[in-house]
Amino acid sequence: MTHLVAEAPGIRTARRRYATVCALLWLPPGLGMASMVLLFSERGMSLAAVAGLFAAHSLTVAALELPTGGLSDILGRRPVLAMAGVLNLVAALLAGLGTTAWVLTAGMVLMGVARALASGTAEAWYVDTVQEVAGPDAELRTGLARGGSATSAALAVGLLLGGALPWLLGVGPDLGAGLREATSGAVPPLAVPVLLGAAVRVVFVFYVLAALREPPRPPATLRSVLRGVPVTVLGGLRLGGRDALVRRVILSAAAAGSALAVIELLIPGRTVALTGATGSGALVYAVLACAGFVCAGVGSHLAPFAARAVAGSGERAVLVSLGAGASGLLLLGVTASAVHPVATTLAVVGFCLIYLGLGAAGPNENELLHRRVSSEGRATALSVQSLAQQLVGALAGLAAGALRPGPLPWLLTSAVLLSGALLWIRRDGERAPQASVPESGAPA
Repeated sequence: MTHLVAEAPGIRTARRRYATVCALLWLPPGLGMASMVLLFSERGMSLAAVAGLFAAHSLTVAALELPTGGLSDILGRRPVLAMAGVLNLVAALLAGLGTTAWVLTAGMVLMGVARALASGTAEAWYVDTVQEVAGPDAELRTGLARGGSATSAALAVGLLLGGALPWLLGVGPDLGAGLREATSGAVPPLAVPVLLGAAVRVVFVFYVLAALREPPRPPATLRSVLRGVPVTVLGGLRLGGRDALVRRVILSAAAAGSALAVIELLIPGRTVALTGATGSGALVYAVLACAGFVCAGVGSHLAPFAARAVAGSGERAVLVSLGAGASGLLLLGVTASAVHPVATTLAVVGFCLIYLGLGAAGPNENELLHRRVSSEGRATALSVQSLAQQLVGALAGLAAGALRPGPLPWLLTSAVLLSGALLWIRRDGERAPQASVPESGAPA
């Protein structure tokens, strides 16, 4: 045991490596965010076909979220993250170079598999490593906050760079036309951000294999994996049912998912209505989305301060942060029908407040979650949390799309997020023992 502690990375090293992995993991999606839809359209895909491609990605993530979390708990964090990086590399090449519907569909499905594999795995590695060094009562919030800040920063930088690269290739000597001609049309300017993301994936895989060391696990066979993953998944689901605090974390994540889904659905239309043109509206939305990621990063960075100095505890910090996000949605609701500089300013403030609040809530929620689960079920618990966020977000998006545009969708979503905040008014009086998911050979 002493040997393992001596060889494990120090807490500061673990924080730095975790933040680096988060940045490398999320920079490629940021790069492709601004150009991928336009790239698919340039490849001849209709808007309905593009929606189908993204639906294939989302359904793949939802279907594999829990099994891949169990796989991470059985096989280990490093091999699963490396596998996710390799699949993401192949997916980016297919999406960037593919010209037919089946190739693009294969790319989006592989991207969904990789997203499910990576979901919560790096965070589980960080918590395992810190607790291996400093024990189960180690301080986790600071590292989780830095990981959240690194994720938001990577998305913001990727979004700006991915949106600017195709434009930069078209100015001056028109390098984009030369690139298209040199590759016989295989690499248009819109494909460059996606392919640059593929190069980042190579760096990600090598960094994971070199830097993310973890304690040895029992050797896994195909039989043990096939038996262990379903048991681990079932244990993760039961944990959410029997532990009140874990249940509150999951429900809060679901409320946050509804807020994010409604923002992504309704804000682009508001920016187009504000500017009066699709092109300028898309540019304003890109800048606004970048500002949102920056605010989320700032919120994550301030999460430990919010828990210590502002609210006095992690539970109260979640209450305050989600309440701030609900206030931002309320501002977007009351300004939904107004076209005035003051209303626009209040809407921007509300938009930034949502991301600031959600960014500050995340590390505090997850710090509480990790104190209730053991290493054997940590990635599975994070997958349950992510699945709740995605499923409720999808339902909220469908509901908001069915409502008449105006204040009502925003006000209803504000009420949902406020409900998630109110869950944290009553604190648990007892400190439940650390819950664990059954071992792979044990009955559920």
